[in-house]
Amino acid sequence: MARTMQPTSLAFKVRRSEPELVVPVKPTPREYKPLSDIDDRHGHRFLHPVILLYRYNPSMEGKDPAKVIRDAIAKTLVFYYPFAGRLKEGPNGKLSVDCTGEGVLFIEGDADVTLQQFGDNPLPPFPCMDELLFDVKGYGEMLNCPLFLIQVTRLKCGGFIFTIRHNHTMGDATGLLQFLKAVGEMARGALSPTISPVWERHLLNARTPPRVTYAHLEFDQEFMDRNDDEITQPNNMVNLFFFFGSNEISTLRKLIPPHYQCTTHDILTACLWRCHTKALQPDPDQHIRLICIVNTRSKFNPPLPLGYYGNTIAYPTTVTTVDKLCRSPLEYAIELVKHTKGKQQKNT
Repeated sequence: MARTMQPTSLAFKVRRSEPELVVPVKPTPREYKPLSDIDDRHGHRFLHPVILLYRYNPSMEGKDPAKVIRDAIAKTLVFYYPFAGRLKEGPNGKLSVDCTGEGVLFIEGDADVTLQQFGDNPLPPFPCMDELLFDVKGYGEMLNCPLFLIQVTRLKCGGFIFTIRHNHTMGDATGLLQFLKAVGEMARGALSPTISPVWERHLLNARTPPRVTYAHLEFDQEFMDRNDDEITQPNNMVNLFFFFGSNEISTLRKLIPPHYQCTTHDILTACLWRCHTKALQPDPDQHIRLICIVNTRSKFNPPLPLGYYGNTIAYPTTVTTVDKLCRSPLEYAIELVKHTKGKQQKNT
């Protein structure tokens, strides 16, 4: 079935400069900007790593990619100035950004390896990630710390690796991508981003007073306490990477009727959910949840403004029993996945 991705034997060291703070090139407003209720939920309070690989480009001949990127970040932070601030926690744990303009952490380095040595199609687990995204002492806390750590590592083939660790409370993957596209535009000489960033985090705050209109099983602590099992605890788990390509997906589709309609996400999620549950061997009568991660940006009415870069992730959830999930045809699990995703469409 799926191929297990084993760590590569490639090993190297990165010669790094001292970390520096990159600040906006122009003065920016000094203000407090509250995060939305979606931004500062506890499940988003973590640092998320991203790695991007770039081949040698003849147009970059004679240019230092680290300097180009550093300068572009400084220009982009004028527009995304909250990213140059620091998180503060207020009453009831509410997070706000103190827009101090202190900047983001930046490191440049060099490694005596080429992109070719990483293989034709590099996949996780990525070798020497701790070298490519250095763990700076004192960085990594939620509060009063830089919101980004960025490292640019030059390679001997002329390419480079761009890594970033960002505070997820400030935005999801779509918001981060919007920022990185702006950095790319500024690096190519633009005076401002094509899409202007929009804060407006109040749009995703709960009503006052809050009004619950349907059961949120994703936040049901009583359900978790009642159905938790010690074998599902992180210290009893092993991290492995599996690659599902077109051949693997075709094999999975042979497990369902020929004309049954479902997406790759639907069938893969359903299959993994069943396999994971069977491997744990819980009580057949135990209730188990499936939580999907859904980007709700396109689902609001009225829509969110173009350029909104905060978190818009929702976690619709469905519940069934171990016995039903494992004994029913795969289509049963697929329908639960479809139903779970559809919940967010109805409740946005």
